[in-house]
Amino acid sequence: MSIFAAMFKKNSLYLLFILMLSLGCSKYQKILKSSDVDLKYEAAQKYYDEEKYDRAIPLLEELIPLLRGTDRAEKVYFLYAYSNYQSNLLYAAAYHFKKFATTYPASKHVEEMLFMHGYTQYLLSPIPELDQTETYNAVNSLQLFINTFPEHNLVDSSNVLMDKLRAKLETKSYLNAKQYFKIQDYKASIVALGNHIKDYPDSKNLEELNFLILKSHYLLAINSVKEKKLERIGNTIEAYYNFADSFGESKYLKEAQNIYSKMEEEQNKIKLENL
Repeated sequence: MSIFAAMFKKNSLYLLFILMLSLGCSKYQKILKSSDVDLKYEAAQKYYDEEKYDRAIPLLEELIPLLRGTDRAEKVYFLYAYSNYQSNLLYAAAYHFKKFATTYPASKHVEEMLFMHGYTQYLLSPIPELDQTETYNAVNSLQLFINTFPEHNLVDSSNVLMDKLRAKLETKSYLNAKQYFKIQDYKASIVALGNHIKDYPDSKNLEELNFLILKSHYLLAINSVKEKKLERIGNTIEAYYNFADSFGESKYLKEAQNIYSKMEEEQNKIKLENL
């Protein structure tokens, strides 16, 4: 085949593709502009079945108000919620899954819609370093699903998702607590670390966090004004005893013992000066 013939064939195929695409778009535009509700309904369902959600969504948006109060309204809204989900429009999908459940509380799909509302919010939950509002929203939504339908076969899946979300919230709390120590705000560090331990008593980071509480007390004490130093040394010594009693085999124990020795020596020195 000559170069000219090959180029002609390639261009012909390209033109044929453009023509078919143009005809397809023209047909779709005619459906969009049509006032025939049945035509739009059938087309929307067809596009949904073909996973052409970008085409299904505009048609379904038009059909929702047109079919409100009819026996097809529920199905249209069902398809619309899932089209948003399949298009990765997760904020919209979460909203419409929940709205479906409140609009059609007697629907056979209401359990599924409430679960999908929680699951979509789970997908929206960001990494621990970011704001966790969406994580809290997902926990609350999944808990609502579990409480409302405790015997549903998706409860186990919901509990798995909840465990992952709670682990993320724990990580966020852990990072926040450590941040106060890193920026040398030792008073805030003591409070934040203590709150984390109280909120997550089974945390895998208890050893490290209790040591950071001890170290925060120590650094606060050695940088204290004279009037507060003795009290803060006493707090450091108490924190040491709490740490040593709980983590006698800790990798931080030697450093903790050094802190205790320094504090005991400083405490005795101040007491002698006050005689």
